[in-house]
Amino acid sequence: MELKVRLCLLLLVLGLCVAPFAATHDEEDVDVDMDADVEDDAVDLGDDELLDGEPEEEEEQSTPAPPAVPTVTYKAPEPKGEHFFAESFDRGTLDGWVLSQAKKDGIDEEIAKYDGKWEVEEMKDTKLPGDKGLVLKSRAKHHAISAPLLRPFTFDTKPLIVQYEVNFQTGIDCGGAYVKLLSQSHDLNLEQFVDKTPYTIMFGPDKCGEDYKLHFIFRHRNPKTGEYEEKHAKKPETDLRTYYTDKKTHLYTLVLNPDNSFEMLIDRTVVNSGSLLSDVTPSVNPPAEIEDPDDHKPEDWDERPKIQDPDAVKPEDWDDDAPAKIPDEDAVKPEGWLDDEPEYIGDPDAVKPEDWDEDMDGEWEAPQVPNPACESAPGCGKWERPVIDNPSYKGKWKPPMIDNPNYQGVWKPRRIPNPDFFEDLHPFRMTAFNAVGLELWSMSSDIFFDNFFITSDRNVADRWAEDGWGLKKAAEGAAEPGLVTQMISAAEDRPWLWVVYVLTVAVPLVLIIVFCCTGKKKESPSAAQYKKTDEPQPDVKDDAEDEKAEEEEANDEESAEKKDDGEDSPAEVAAEEEEEADKPEEGGDKSDEKQDDEVLRRSPRSKVRARKD
Repeated sequence: MELKVRLCLLLLVLGLCVAPFAATHDEEDVDVDMDADVEDDAVDLGDDELLDGEPEEEEEQSTPAPPAVPTVTYKAPEPKGEHFFAESFDRGTLDGWVLSQAKKDGIDEEIAKYDGKWEVEEMKDTKLPGDKGLVLKSRAKHHAISAPLLRPFTFDTKPLIVQYEVNFQTGIDCGGAYVKLLSQSHDLNLEQFVDKTPYTIMFGPDKCGEDYKLHFIFRHRNPKTGEYEEKHAKKPETDLRTYYTDKKTHLYTLVLNPDNSFEMLIDRTVVNSGSLLSDVTPSVNPPAEIEDPDDHKPEDWDERPKIQDPDAVKPEDWDDDAPAKIPDEDAVKPEGWLDDEPEYIGDPDAVKPEDWDEDMDGEWEAPQVPNPACESAPGCGKWERPVIDNPSYKGKWKPPMIDNPNYQGVWKPRRIPNPDFFEDLHPFRMTAFNAVGLELWSMSSDIFFDNFFITSDRNVADRWAEDGWGLKKAAEGAAEPGLVTQMISAAEDRPWLWVVYVLTVAVPLVLIIVFCCTGKKKESPSAAQYKKTDEPQPDVKDDAEDEKAEEEEANDEESAEKKDDGEDSPAEVAAEEEEEADKPEEGGDKSDEKQDDEVLRRSPRSKVRARKD
């Protein structure tokens, strides 16, 4: 047992000593694997990235310097296929973009202007030097900027793919980062771009308070009236919180297909999908029937399923005025009750403050304290009988409810054919658009936009995403610290995490020690531990008793053999056999069996042999 305990303690000490080195080794392995991943990503992207760390200076000390964080050389993405719009902002200017000079209607003049600032610059904590984007710089202001497409997009037989990147560098309190695809029209003026400018599709993230949204709104034209109505896609079931709070660059993609299906993706993962015919609100097609607006409920229509029984009569002994509680007439005032003593009295030791002004503060009164005379008494003050439930109380009488014989059900107006009914089986065929714009109000600044792309080819969009967002993801992944470093950093901000770490390690170790080192030796059961039963039980004699019994048996056999050799002679044996032969036979096997038993009884040697058999 002691050896087992020592062995467990030795393993525990060795584990504690090796753990820090293993953690360090794991962290280095993670860094090496991350370097390899970045290098593989760079090769896949077809770019000539360099995965070199910062040059290390020679150190006089013998300890090696920590490994440098790998960097990725940025190369601007280039469209490789048919597209309608592509913008990476790597030229460093807003060439091709138009700032709105308009004012918003219906609000105060001071905040009506679209005077929010836009800049083309790198992210504050960029992992890709040279990668620039469009940054919303102002907070609590209206922003509007737009750019024309290379050519208008027409909804026919090809899908629409819209994608761009967003990074909330400082988080987001209340504001949006959605894009609008501005409808094609002869009077579209990008310098007058406002919130009411007609658009075909609005898509992108939006957040205010704890409401995290990913908009997909399209304007559908009523074929009968020519009016447009906004249709909102159903809310995603995925939790979107992380995309707004992790301060990473995320890729937002919208895919519309000619079969009316749609997909919304974040970081190339589908977070919402459905059909334009069934998964939008309000529905594209109105109902075929509606309730008749001119139909009115008749005055004698009875919608009451239950009514009071008109034949019911209140019982004569029913007392509506009986109280619910009455004094207990059987109660008796406890002996020693002090009726003349108040429960509280003025503190006799209290003294009026010297600065007490009766004109300002009123007449001074000592603070109330419990009456010491009541401490030994069952009570003080006026005694009152306790109240109990009134057995005669029934409450106010009401007639019982019965089924209404005149019940006609809940009235509903009759349904008639919908005069505005139409059926549009191809809502994908929306109004063509020829410009893309950002019209935003935000309480947060430094929202980073990059790599806008519009195409009808999914493969072309994927290649653009690999060359742009894929490179950012690789660079951000390479710069992320290892697991151990993240845990230490988190504990520095929240010291209570050290307790969690210690318990996470200590509890399993304690359990291992308890199970390995505190077992009891199993004792053989005694005869008293067995219950009486008809089934066979194991032999529970001690080893010493078994050995003693074997020795006694061997001694008996040996003495019997010696006696047999010394006492029985051939003449005596022959005489005994003759006597047995002279006895009359009783017949059959029974006589022979008796003779055999008699021989065995008389012969000690036979007794020993029989015992052995």
